[in-house]
Amino acid sequence: MKRTVLFALFSFCAGAAEIPKGTHVLLRMLNSISTRTAAEGTQVYLQTVTPVAINGEIVLPPGTYVQGSVSHAKRSGRVKGRAELGIRLETLTFAGGKAQKISPRLSAVDSGDTGQKVDENESLVKQSSTVGKDAAQVAILAGSGAAIGGLADRTFKGAGIGAGAGTVVGLAAALLTRGNEVELHQGSTLDVVFDRDVVIE
Repeated sequence: MKRTVLFALFSFCAGAAEIPKGTHVLLRMLNSISTRTAAEGTQVYLQTVTPVAINGEIVLPPGTYVQGSVSHAKRSGRVKGRAELGIRLETLTFAGGKAQKISPRLSAVDSGDTGQKVDENESLVKQSSTVGKDAAQVAILAGSGAAIGGLADRTFKGAGIGAGAGTVVGLAAALLTRGNEVELHQGSTLDVVFDRDVVIE
């Protein structure tokens, strides 16, 4: 009996490797996800970009498939409320077909010039505020209205009327336009981190 238990333990130790807590892995999106169309349960497909090596041996090679799903999706509002996207990563699938359950959290995401970033406290990708953009749009339309009003009757009164009209149009446009959505395009990358040790057999 003891011999059987020891043999099983030896086999486990020899055939298993452990990805330690705190390990970061870079993933690349295979499909595109947007808060414009995503809903809870929408499938997400990725591949590992960077390998994970333990004691000189690669235990998580590049190209390993990762599957997950959308856990939370919120569209950007017209007046307030920023877009939010939550992704739950669930399974690693190796080249040989072996699957491993995982539950890492998001750490960082491609942002480019979109302003979206990961809120690590909530493990959500959140879009930046559009308040500054909306104010700039109102200011531009107000200025254009003032110029047109001034040219129309060549008085400051005309310019004032034009500015007021431009401001109204700008405010209406800002109120009717949604803010930017969270967009994770095919080929974009996510950095994830394991919050607990993962045994790879």
